[in-house]
Amino acid sequence: MTRPTASSRGRGAGTNSRADGAGRPPRRAQGGRRAARQGEPDLLSLALAEALTLRLPADAVLRRFFRDHPELGRRDRADLADTVFDVLRHRRLYAHFAQAGEGAIEQRLIRLSRAWRTRNESSDGAAPSGRQVTEAAPVLSTADWLARIGAADLNALPAAVALSLPDWLFDALCERFGKEEAHELGRALLEPAPLQLRANALKVRREALIEQLEAEGIRARAIAAVPGALEVEGHPALERSEAFAAGGFEVQDAGSQLLALLVGARRGQRVIDLCAGAGGKTLALAAMMNSLGQVFACDVSAARLQRLRPRLTRSGASNVQPFAIDSLADRKLERLAGRAHAVLVDAPCTGTGTLRRNPDLKWRFGPDDLLRLRDEQRAILSAAARLVAPDGVLVYATCSLLAAENEEQAQWFETAFPEFEREDAAAVLSAAGAALPADAFRDRALVCLPHRHGTDAFFGVRWRRVRPDAKQGAVTPASS
Repeated sequence: MTRPTASSRGRGAGTNSRADGAGRPPRRAQGGRRAARQGEPDLLSLALAEALTLRLPADAVLRRFFRDHPELGRRDRADLADTVFDVLRHRRLYAHFAQAGEGAIEQRLIRLSRAWRTRNESSDGAAPSGRQVTEAAPVLSTADWLARIGAADLNALPAAVALSLPDWLFDALCERFGKEEAHELGRALLEPAPLQLRANALKVRREALIEQLEAEGIRARAIAAVPGALEVEGHPALERSEAFAAGGFEVQDAGSQLLALLVGARRGQRVIDLCAGAGGKTLALAAMMNSLGQVFACDVSAARLQRLRPRLTRSGASNVQPFAIDSLADRKLERLAGRAHAVLVDAPCTGTGTLRRNPDLKWRFGPDDLLRLRDEQRAILSAAARLVAPDGVLVYATCSLLAAENEEQAQWFETAFPEFEREDAAAVLSAAGAALPADAFRDRALVCLPHRHGTDAFFGVRWRRVRPDAKQGAVTPASS
């Protein structure tokens, strides 16, 4: 699964075409916000140009850029990052207006971003939406152009343009949710994501953690619907806090925490996190088990698993075994066949549910990538099914908004592996202490959405192996 970073500004970014001036090496300025020399681009333009190339995720671009420009102060960095991510979120809308105006494309996009944010701050909060097509804007003077976007009626734009979504993605959302809800969802995806944490139950209770953070000047509130979850105000430097150093929390979206709860791991069990990545859900599972039993954190990327190790040390969990595999046919996995009480498949996916954090994903993935990912997801599910013990459970999860990665994959699995029966996600999560509204579930699966539940979008379905005599591994993934 594509995983959100700790930043609520987002990760990655872009446009399908390279912006003017992209690829030029950054020039080191003499002072944080000092104006560039005549003819030189300013630092913000340089950073934006690099982000628009899509060579790297935007957060990686900014980390490198800030390392190359240590003279930038904290406020300068925050302003630069906010502007870059705002441009990336609204790229299609801004590109529509940037056809007019003067100057380099980066400068036009930056001015549009600032004008747009000023408009929204001074408006009544009405969110963008639109259905009808208009003619292209004529070439205007810079003053008229900025005034025009300030008074723009987004109802006069095609919806996909107003919502800064590719046509194929907006169409897919309309097909899955209907046009009205697709508009609501699209508007929510243009907002920055909140910063949410999971209190580490191995170290501290949620209420005590809130008090500890308050003592350090960090304001947080409990998320009542999700046990152990809390939301932080603003963008504090959490990694510098004493509570972080002591292992009191992990940055984790509340929806992601629900997926770990859906597994229902218990003390003494053998649990496999088959696509563990950097281990956010692995650590949540270990805490649920109070470090009793075994959690195997598997991934084909040893580099991703390496990022788990310092988090594991900080967490205090003693029952996690990082488990690098070279493929789904790795012999190490074969030794676990039929022995797992629970298996979590946090599947690689388009990550469209995390667009508030990862706006580049809108432009990095297309229908062809979806076909490739569909086959990969089915191969992983097939391998996971062989690991589940009689009466064990299998949870399939994505951070995708697309039916092709969610409901359609669940239906495929139930046809291919009839020995597994779907369990009611609402009942499982209620027993775990979650208090979610009825609209967080569909066909006994968990469906979290940002405009409804304040989380990233997640899908989760849980099956139990109820016919252990069925032949394991007899069905191979269906071809395209």
